[in-house]
Amino acid sequence: MIKIGVVGATGYTGVELLRLLSGHAEAELHLVTSRTEQGRAVTDLFPNLRGSVELNFIDPDPEQLKSCELVFFATPNGVAMHHASELLDAGCKVIDLSADFRLQDADTWADWYGEDHASPQLLEQAIYGLPELNREQIKNAELVANPGCYPTAIQLGFLPLLEQDLVHADSLIADAKSGVSGAGRKAVMTSQFCEAGDSFKAYSVDGHRHLPEIKQSLQKISKEEIDLVFVPHLTPMIRGIHATLYARLKDTSIDLQQVFAQRYKHEPFVDLMPSGSHPDTSSVRGSNTCRLACHRPQDGSTVVVLAVEDNLVKGAAGQAIQNMNLMFSLPETTGLTAPAVYP
Repeated sequence: MIKIGVVGATGYTGVELLRLLSGHAEAELHLVTSRTEQGRAVTDLFPNLRGSVELNFIDPDPEQLKSCELVFFATPNGVAMHHASELLDAGCKVIDLSADFRLQDADTWADWYGEDHASPQLLEQAIYGLPELNREQIKNAELVANPGCYPTAIQLGFLPLLEQDLVHADSLIADAKSGVSGAGRKAVMTSQFCEAGDSFKAYSVDGHRHLPEIKQSLQKISKEEIDLVFVPHLTPMIRGIHATLYARLKDTSIDLQQVFAQRYKHEPFVDLMPSGSHPDTSSVRGSNTCRLACHRPQDGSTVVVLAVEDNLVKGAAGQAIQNMNLMFSLPETTGLTAPAVYP
């Protein structure tokens, strides 16, 4: 059994981690931390975990966390980077679900997150935890930077096209929508029900923090310079991401369905739907699956890829457990095979 600590387990991503880990055959929840809720039973805050998680929140004491084999950080940006080094030195593996280790350049991180990086020496060591791209590196990693929710869907949609140099990399467009849980559990006016319900809007059009993360990964596989327009939207639903991706084809004779089928035929959590399909977010709710469909409208030169995922599972906690499985030489699907919840 892997002895696990979860730091910052009171947010939506944190409770999703607890839910999935509580049913994992090889995971032992050892410590669950929260500064604001220390001493309180986890099930007092999350009654859905009654009978599954019998722990109290404790203060995130580094000495206690060092008794774990793996520590998940489900904390806001700017927290894990202050503590990861000490845990790694003590022999703990770390999976960070925030953005602290996703960007490899400390100056770029500072530009987008508004503060200097506290552990720039760890940025090159951190492995970007998109298994469909970095599976072999993740297996040997001590520190994994779990991808963001938008970047997961967008990268999985573009990867087959860029790997085979099938599209013009200088004109990529990602039009993506997220449920309000993506904004976190903190009290923010724009994500309150009365504000977000019966409404739909774009935000951060001039530049979202996930943009450099997406471009960094795509650039590594592209033969051309990446130019990506990424526009996120907030939708009046709780969970889910829908990304509509556009790119200009270099060769319109290519069989796009075959390209995607070949790329993802061995991927347990990427589901390529039949030609002509339109996947919806409800089909992935609660699952670790990203569903894809590719189209070429009017047989033209533009490819349209549709990607849907649960932002809290494949876009966060589920993918983190997928990475844990790889890091500890477990079957990659362990604890993650439950189908989506419907309705």
